[in-house]
Amino acid sequence: MSEELGGKRCQTISPGNPIPRISAPIKVYHVHGSFDSCKKMIVTANDYYNFINIDTYFSRKLSTMLHENTLVIFGYKLGDLNLKAIINDYKNYSFENLLGSNIFFISRSKVNQYIKDYYHITYNIRVIDETNTNDFFRIVNSNIKIARDCSEKSIDNIKKVIFRTHLFVDDYLKVENSFYEILFSINAIGFSYDNKHTQKIIIDVIDKKISFTAESGAWSQYEILAKWLTYLLSIVNIRGTELEKSVLKAVKYSMNNMSRELKLGYSWHAYNVWKKRRTIVSSDNRNLIKNYLKKDIINSDIEELLDSF
Repeated sequence: MSEELGGKRCQTISPGNPIPRISAPIKVYHVHGSFDSCKKMIVTANDYYNFINIDTYFSRKLSTMLHENTLVIFGYKLGDLNLKAIINDYKNYSFENLLGSNIFFISRSKVNQYIKDYYHITYNIRVIDETNTNDFFRIVNSNIKIARDCSEKSIDNIKKVIFRTHLFVDDYLKVENSFYEILFSINAIGFSYDNKHTQKIIIDVIDKKISFTAESGAWSQYEILAKWLTYLLSIVNIRGTELEKSVLKAVKYSMNNMSRELKLGYSWHAYNVWKKRRTIVSSDNRNLIKNYLKKDIINSDIEELLDSF
């Protein structure tokens, strides 16, 4: 795994071994221990009990890591007691501050949607199923340079917008990746989606995207709008926030302008986005959308899509 993570850039940490004083960009935490310190490996029922109930430097280190980094979990079952103990404290913090989920659980097998919903609601974990370790790192590594190149620029731009010295230009907002960069940058500089000013920025950006769909030949903007909405609704529960009314209105607009079949004046690609990505939308947001639209369903395509929510 160290080669896949970057060789010398990778550092492994486990109970029983000293915490390295020299830091590395990538850290792998072996929660149940490693063969390097067999006596500290978690194997028996008593080991599990001690891990959960005894405060150690390693457990505190993991807690700090959850608050400061994106965490990807491999090699554990979703029902693992240690896994639940580690993330239980962080979940309250992330929900209270409306933070997008920064914990990803990778499963090689398929995971039922109701189980994904449960872990998203209960622990703010996003489950990526039917993905093995090698494929995950291959995809991440193929995109890491692009992410690194745009991160600093994105953070600088969002600071200027948040402190109201600049506005996003149209050419930037027409590009699909701009929205993801904006959302990442909001959290990266220490703002949460619970902040009313950041919510206003998100609403303004979505409204701007809707205005782009009215331009001649702007069919790609309908598709991008659908991608933005499904992504936002997968990481933030909008109920009771400043986002709720505007985002639901945008969802209605997106769905009212899509079609399952090729039809003049309607976006077939936007329909496919909603159909393929509806399951990543959080269960609370799916219920919110269904209740909001059930009185204004304009065609059978939307009705069928909502029935599958």
